[in-house]
Amino acid sequence: MLPQDSFRSRFFRMGIWAPPRLLELAGQSLLRNEALSVTALEELPTELFPPLFTAAFAGRHNEILKAMVQAWPFPCLPLGALMKEHQPRLETFQAALDGLDVLLAQEIRSRWWKLQVLDLASMCSMLEPEAAPPVRKRRRVEDAKVGPKQPWAPVEVLIDLCLKEGTPDQSLTYLLKKVKQRRGLLQLCCQKLKIFAMPMHNIKKILKMVQLESVQDLEVNCMWKLATLGRFAPHLGQMGSLRRLLLSHIHLTPQAPPGKEEYCVSQLTTQFLSLLGLPHFPPSPPPGLTALLLPRCLKMPLETLSITNCLISESDLMHLSRCLSISQLKDLGLNGVNLTSMSSRPLQVLIERASATLQDLDLDECGIMDSQFSALLPALRCCSQLTTFSFCGNPISMAVLESLLHHMVGLSKLSHVLYPAPLESYEDVRGTLHLGCLAQLHTWLKQMLQESGRPGMVWFSANPCPHCGDWTFYDPEPILCPCYMPV
Repeated sequence: MLPQDSFRSRFFRMGIWAPPRLLELAGQSLLRNEALSVTALEELPTELFPPLFTAAFAGRHNEILKAMVQAWPFPCLPLGALMKEHQPRLETFQAALDGLDVLLAQEIRSRWWKLQVLDLASMCSMLEPEAAPPVRKRRRVEDAKVGPKQPWAPVEVLIDLCLKEGTPDQSLTYLLKKVKQRRGLLQLCCQKLKIFAMPMHNIKKILKMVQLESVQDLEVNCMWKLATLGRFAPHLGQMGSLRRLLLSHIHLTPQAPPGKEEYCVSQLTTQFLSLLGLPHFPPSPPPGLTALLLPRCLKMPLETLSITNCLISESDLMHLSRCLSISQLKDLGLNGVNLTSMSSRPLQVLIERASATLQDLDLDECGIMDSQFSALLPALRCCSQLTTFSFCGNPISMAVLESLLHHMVGLSKLSHVLYPAPLESYEDVRGTLHLGCLAQLHTWLKQMLQESGRPGMVWFSANPCPHCGDWTFYDPEPILCPCYMPV
């Protein structure tokens, strides 16, 4: 049965006039007779295709699905949206792909064929704006004139990929099989790519079938050594459309043979610079996470850059600050990147370069000292779009915290600041907080914000307990871990 309300709500959500009830009844009749449905597709009004396809997908009418994919009258088939809503069986998904496979196997291209995109990432609506007028029969395919034999234009398959260890995803495995069989006719386009723990040879095998230029959002969260990242470099070098980049837990190889890390650095740099058509000069920095050179390969500016718990060198940071692609950053995170022994100049330049667009800045657990923070204050004051600033886990004094408040209170869009308890708030070198001092500090901050005309700006502290590792928050009253609770 075809639920009336779901039909109408779906069409209303898309801004399309709901089909008459007669069409709904016709759809119900078709689903009760699969053989009739397949034959009737040639006469089916275009308006009935989306609701009938939805009902066939939910009801697992696989033969009807297979036929409807071949006859689909719109440029885009948003299969991903249906998969999220109905959680289909593998056979149902395979039936849809089999229909596409039959379509691509045809030697003669009909001018009535319209399918261009199979959307598994839910990026387009069920009906395109240029849909045909209501209740008009489509012409029979066999009556349509066909042109001379010519190569098919490829069908794009839009998908978000998450590569990780574990049992292989059967739907993805079947899709990759079809892409491999119809190489050139099916193009796998991936906007969001996440890579967790997975053997490198499996990653490379999958990415060979992906149009890497389509990747805009990349997250690599692996315990990779620089040498492993070097093997990944040829793929990174093709991702010229990246807008969001997150790297985590990439380190040097302690037992690497002499010169191996430098060789990986050279491989990475060559890949990135070649995308821009720039000459490659041998890198001079000491071995470090030169994967931070990644933004230099981009054709469009990055919007998000997050480097988490990675070992980098001062030279890496300097290279990053000079990249043209970071000039329009909205989110910058260096959480867990140790900056204690570095000059503050590279980070200062990086913040200045992104100051016109930067909205979120995360410098948690970076080991930034008083002198370094003081040097960053002029750059921070220029971040006119900044809304959130977090710098917990840095050993700063009360004087620097006060100076920071004076510099940033004029940022009209800044609404939340997450700060560490200053050094004066600790009772001992083990990191035990003096809650009375912390309460006085918070009261003082509220008073300063009130006097500065910014009572709505939220400043709250977060500090790890030295005994259990849980966090203690102060916003506006203390939220304590069990170690601070009376027995």
